[in-house]
Amino acid sequence: MASSFHNPRVLVLSDEAEIRAEMSRVGPEEQGIAHMLPKAQHFLVKLEKVRRPVAHILKETFLSKGGDAVVNRGLIVATVDESDVILCGTLKQYDQALSSLREQGFGCDRLAEQIETAIRNYNSVPITTSHKDHRVRAVLSAISKKTLVMGILNVTPDSFSDGGQFLDPNAALEHGIKMVEDGADIIDVGGESTRPGSDPIPAEEEIRRVVPVIEALANRLDVAISIDTYKADVARAALDAGACIVNDISAASFDPNMVGLIAERGCPAVLMHIKGTPKNMQHNPTYDDMMGEICSYLYQRIRTLVDAGANEKLLMVDPGFGFGKTVDHNLELLRRLRELKSIGRPIVVGTSRKSTIGKVLGDLPVEERLEGTAATVAIAIANGADIIRVHDVKEMARVARMTDAIVRLAPL
Repeated sequence: MASSFHNPRVLVLSDEAEIRAEMSRVGPEEQGIAHMLPKAQHFLVKLEKVRRPVAHILKETFLSKGGDAVVNRGLIVATVDESDVILCGTLKQYDQALSSLREQGFGCDRLAEQIETAIRNYNSVPITTSHKDHRVRAVLSAISKKTLVMGILNVTPDSFSDGGQFLDPNAALEHGIKMVEDGADIIDVGGESTRPGSDPIPAEEEIRRVVPVIEALANRLDVAISIDTYKADVARAALDAGACIVNDISAASFDPNMVGLIAERGCPAVLMHIKGTPKNMQHNPTYDDMMGEICSYLYQRIRTLVDAGANEKLLMVDPGFGFGKTVDHNLELLRRLRELKSIGRPIVVGTSRKSTIGKVLGDLPVEERLEGTAATVAIAIANGADIIRVHDVKEMARVARMTDAIVRLAPL
């Protein structure tokens, strides 16, 4: 006699492969699985400032396919001319609705393409393997296989965590070698502190600090080196010295020459979101829609670089944990990090030893934030991070490997 209790539970399946595997356990026809997969994936897609006629079309189209669309109540009585829209539906409903949208006017065909691209990006891992520099090729090809570790090497007297420890080029070189031995895939060299409240230093001083270290690292290590700077002159000198990636906290917005340099050199670049400048970014930062603002900013910076001739496939994004954000903002950012996958570029996250960790754990000093950092790193990877930027390379490389084994199904 069959049991009267059927063990009901809500399945937590993160991607198509997991959904397919769970369906297979039930024993349906393979053709049936292919038919049912689009019905098993549900998406909420938010659009901003959609004109009233188009918002009406979206609402009617998605309703007709079994989905729905959340719109401003003012659309009904024509008191607003545009509205944000949240689309709700399964992948199958999106396929049907977007097909219908392409037959409408009012620019709906272009909107359908934007929606389809966001969903496709969200469901995939950015893969690029073509580049003249073998160190860059190694980084780009590895992104689809594992979380990469970017080791922080600050050659500054005043960085919040390790200021003054590696000012001597020999000490910096030895630390860089140690980080690679401990599992770093990239060494990120910075010559100016961008901690909250910090003042900028002249480009000449920054160059004096970073170039000898980068030259020494490039001569000893066959590993990608990034330059952490927002100044084009510093980035140029670093690239000439052996760096191959630019990591710019301003997403190439502070220095008008940075966009052209990245395009000219054809190098990968990390584009970070920041609200304000390091000097004032923590002066009561506020957002109406933080994730919306971060995504919009990063989309816009990517378009600016691509329009200038940069290769979009070499661009990466960083949401800027701690840069113009409160503790609550930072925690929300990690919870909702996966939304950035819609942009379609690798995601870099740097939470290492930051003040949010200290505050959450009872005002812990920098040297006691290892476990908190590990928690943020694991959550970031689980929510879509492709590269983690850290001080404690050995420990965080282990965290990354363990987390990858769970969420990426990475081979042991």
